[in-house]
Amino acid sequence: MSANLSPAGKQPTATYDSAFLRACRREPVPHTPVWFMRQAGRSLPEYRKVREGIGMLDSCMRPELVTEITLQPVHRHGVDAAIYFSDIVVPLKAIGIDLDIKPGIGPVVERPIRTRADLARLRDLTPEDVSYVTEAYGLLTRELGATPLIGFAGAPFTLASYLVEGGPSRNHEHTKALMYGDPQLWADLLDRLADITAAFLKVQIEAGASAVQLFDSWVGALAPADYRRSVLPASVKVFEAVAGYGVPRIHFGVGTGELLGPMGEAGADVVGVDWRVPLDEAARRVGPGKALQGNLDPAVLFATPEAVRAKAREVLDAAAGLEGHIFNLGHGVLPSTDPDALTRLVDHVHTETAR
Repeated sequence: MSANLSPAGKQPTATYDSAFLRACRREPVPHTPVWFMRQAGRSLPEYRKVREGIGMLDSCMRPELVTEITLQPVHRHGVDAAIYFSDIVVPLKAIGIDLDIKPGIGPVVERPIRTRADLARLRDLTPEDVSYVTEAYGLLTRELGATPLIGFAGAPFTLASYLVEGGPSRNHEHTKALMYGDPQLWADLLDRLADITAAFLKVQIEAGASAVQLFDSWVGALAPADYRRSVLPASVKVFEAVAGYGVPRIHFGVGTGELLGPMGEAGADVVGVDWRVPLDEAARRVGPGKALQGNLDPAVLFATPEAVRAKAREVLDAAAGLEGHIFNLGHGVLPSTDPDALTRLVDHVHTETAR
């Protein structure tokens, strides 16, 4: 069932007419909607308090804790959408991959996947593997009411990078060696990950997600020709797998200015843009028929309130001619960001763009 329609498929749910979903559909909005990637997280003292002594992956598997953390920025900042608190490696952990999220490092995989025999370790994901996700969505949708809830997953390339490298990588040397040296194994790996990613998104949509975002965090490491040949087919497969649900699909990557054209072809309804490309230029590269999301530099929030407002104005001015615009940062909220700066920014964007 689409999260945007009633069970009968006729009457819209409470979230359907929200500013966020209207912008995703490129419809008129009462104001430019705002949410922030990593809005639920380390920048909030209330988050640090409830997470104290609890590992990241463990936190993702506790529905009541997930609910509290997801709601924190909605209550504090007045954002137009919540994003489900989780991590892109959760579905990999759920199917039995031996990994952990190390503080200050990120996801670390005990046994990297680099051979054809390793593919057998990537079994299908079932709803039962992530039953805690379904439970948390039930709690959240009741609490959020008319506020949309965004589900998300890691894109096949980024998941593959973690699996092949064994953790975060600056140069992605093992990943690229596999991609160039054994293109068939690489294609099979991404195809398998596309199935796992699609299954994880389906669980979230069926549980109540109003929209979903596919994070391809590391794909900016590739040249456009390599992206088209070695990554785009798997991303297309993910978006096509969830197209029938009717929920907006968002695609985002970091350092992807040169990839905005092919990323726009992957099938998303909304393309996220980092801070390196102005939104009017990003629209030209993406092409018509897509809403855009972004794209204030997260570091701007450390400047004076006057400077933040001025830079936000630049983003809004660049977005003035877009078919649909969702205000966001060009990447996630930085851990030491002053939460009050985010609250002020939400209020500023709402006030400046009130129709």
